[in-house]
Amino acid sequence: MNFADLETPALVLDRERLEANAARMLERCAEMGVVLRPHIKTAKSVEVARIATGGRLATITASTLAEVEHFARAGFDDILYAVGITPNKFARLVRIAETGKRVCLTLDSVEMARAVAAAPISNPVMIEIDCGEHRGGLRADDPALVEIARVLDRQFAGIMAHAGHSYATNELSVVRETAAGEVGAAVAAAERVRAAGIVVETVSIGSTPTVFHAESLAGITEVRAGIYLFNDLSQYGRNICALEDIAMTVLATVIGHNRAAGVLTLDAGALAMSKDIGANAHLPSAKFGWLCDVETLDPLGLAIDVVHQEHGTVRVADPEVYARLPIGSMVRVLPGHACLTAAGGYGAYHLMDGQVWKRVDGWN
Repeated sequence: MNFADLETPALVLDRERLEANAARMLERCAEMGVVLRPHIKTAKSVEVARIATGGRLATITASTLAEVEHFARAGFDDILYAVGITPNKFARLVRIAETGKRVCLTLDSVEMARAVAAAPISNPVMIEIDCGEHRGGLRADDPALVEIARVLDRQFAGIMAHAGHSYATNELSVVRETAAGEVGAAVAAAERVRAAGIVVETVSIGSTPTVFHAESLAGITEVRAGIYLFNDLSQYGRNICALEDIAMTVLATVIGHNRAAGVLTLDAGALAMSKDIGANAHLPSAKFGWLCDVETLDPLGLAIDVVHQEHGTVRVADPEVYARLPIGSMVRVLPGHACLTAAGGYGAYHLMDGQVWKRVDGWN
């Protein structure tokens, strides 16, 4: 790739690293005897999804109905919409049903189960369980579980949980404990529903840390994970990946030197990198992303310290940096949180071999 030909900021994707990351997760799931349902909320790319599934046009997870519709029309025939469904989205589900693809929904209340059961949709539905993150879902021992399953009747498809709180630590022993709690909550919920005489086909869990580090997935039928495909400084700082596993970077240009203030400026700011500083909890030097050599991807010992909408400010301690990075030169930035960086409205990935892979962004 001739980086100089690209306007910046731009998303650069290393296919070799992507494929290695995907193969690692596929192998892990095969070893553990579970189906992988990769989350494509970060990738938002048909080409990436095909690599993630090992070529299968099936079993993926999405976070917007725009993604669901896009991937259904691309041929993926088993998609989980892993965000609680509400009635204002039913009309779009009716349109998506015209593709003939299986789209599974999620919910965690009796009220919404009744709304789905009364709606002109026939989508299968999974009940979400709260396994410790406390974002959404029901406790595994909540009596409403059985009531929801009965209200859904033939639309009831199973149980799902997500241990998003696995990202709260960089201690892998704690991640293993979190994974055990995630598995335990999902399995306990499924057993509670089965005890009421109701079939539970699917028991689904997953986050990248817990899937990689769970000691047992007994009772689980499928796992969901997504960030492992790209990785980022958040994963690196939490000991989930190596630096050379980070497959997505932001290509940025030096647009200014302010020697008096001791900074240089990139054209990659808050919209290009996001304002997420979660990586700093366990890697304080991450800031808003590490600057790297555009060709070798070797870290330059610099980070984006401050972001404005379109500007990224880099503090410069050594004046020699200005000579090494003149105005108009380019760097690649390792993102702190690839999910939110990729969501910056780029529209496409630029691959090292010159290919361009389109993304489906937004909600509509």
